[in-house]
Amino acid sequence: MPITKVHARSVYDSRGNPTVEVDIVTETGLHRAIVPSGASTGQHEAVELRDGDKTRWGGKGVLKAVKNVNETIGPALIKENIDVKDQSKVDEFLNKLDGTANKGNLGANAILGVSLAVAKAGAAEKGVPLYAHISDLAGTKKPYVLPVPFQNVLNGGSHAGGRLAFQEFMIVPDSAPSFSEGLRQGAEVYQKLKSLAKKKYGQSAGNVGDEGGVAPDIQTAEEALDLIAAAIEEAGYTGKMHIAMDVASSEFYKTDAKKYDLDFKNPDSDPAKWLTYEQLADLYKSLASKYPIVSIEDPFAEDDWEAWSYFYKTSDFQIVGDDLTVTNPLRIKKAIELKSCNALLLKVNQIGTLTESIQAAKDSYADNWGVMVSHRSGETEDVTIADIAVGLRAGQIKTGAPARSERLAKLNQILRIEEELGDKAIYAGEKFRTAVNL
Repeated sequence: MPITKVHARSVYDSRGNPTVEVDIVTETGLHRAIVPSGASTGQHEAVELRDGDKTRWGGKGVLKAVKNVNETIGPALIKENIDVKDQSKVDEFLNKLDGTANKGNLGANAILGVSLAVAKAGAAEKGVPLYAHISDLAGTKKPYVLPVPFQNVLNGGSHAGGRLAFQEFMIVPDSAPSFSEGLRQGAEVYQKLKSLAKKKYGQSAGNVGDEGGVAPDIQTAEEALDLIAAAIEEAGYTGKMHIAMDVASSEFYKTDAKKYDLDFKNPDSDPAKWLTYEQLADLYKSLASKYPIVSIEDPFAEDDWEAWSYFYKTSDFQIVGDDLTVTNPLRIKKAIELKSCNALLLKVNQIGTLTESIQAAKDSYADNWGVMVSHRSGETEDVTIADIAVGLRAGQIKTGAPARSERLAKLNQILRIEEELGDKAIYAGEKFRTAVNL
């Protein structure tokens, strides 16, 4: 079934910045995808093409990327007449058309918009939901697995004010009997956390960061974890809910000193207090001995390979690579060889096509890694990643707090999928790291 029209436009993401939306029209109708955008982006990511014209949107316009879809990609794709169900052929064509290793020519945002819209057209042509089409493309077995929702309830780092260095603190309802119950537990804990934060830090502590988590003026990780533990207890889930962190440590790594500055938001930070990677690793372990931490993302900087391998050898929780691996097959291969981490954070816009995202997950599974499908801090109402998480049997998804519609849209989509699949799906629960083998 041929594509009759490809049209892109500039729309806005959850931060009020422009992003690319792509419509693809076939006989089954209009299929639309919107591309997300990250704040703490790794330097090894595929290139998000921005206009750079400071007089409009502060340089963040995407009119060049939109033009690339409308004038270059669209006409070429229609002319090529590839079957929309043949995702790998479409994505290969897009990559060839761009001709660079990092999609810097046409822009990963232009390419991804087209790639995801084509996937929706392919699902429609087969008459199946998107998650089922993705499952076919990836060749995953059945039953479907519904992911554990890692909910970012407290923000620090580059996502918030205050002096807290670590970027995200998440609650993990992995003991719940189902996805919907896990989401309910998370929502209840979140509400308790919000009122506790206001009580302890004043009304403004109820204000939320980019991903919906509260951002009180907290100084240390212990303080953040104490607050979350108290909220879990108030909601009645002590011992039934775990905690995860995304440290985003590339943000506070001092390359010259090869040390980590936990006071990086303070311009007068004392270099004598900066930590070596061994000291930082010890800090993580001491936190994990006091709090129910099951997963740490980006514990070290994106090119501090030695630190990652040291930590991998000496700890037993899930170590998630994000800035380290950037959903890139070459970086993933290196991380597997160097034994740097044991889970992949899968962000479709870091690599730029659906096919390459599926391959990144498969490469990770092949080495018994976990895979966590992730949103970006600049999100949209597009819910594709919910279908990707289910289609890939990833077993874990992070979409932010149970607050703000661009975050909840993904979780609501999984509620619909859960309802639709009924007993044809299982909840990953405590097996979230090995969900692909369930």
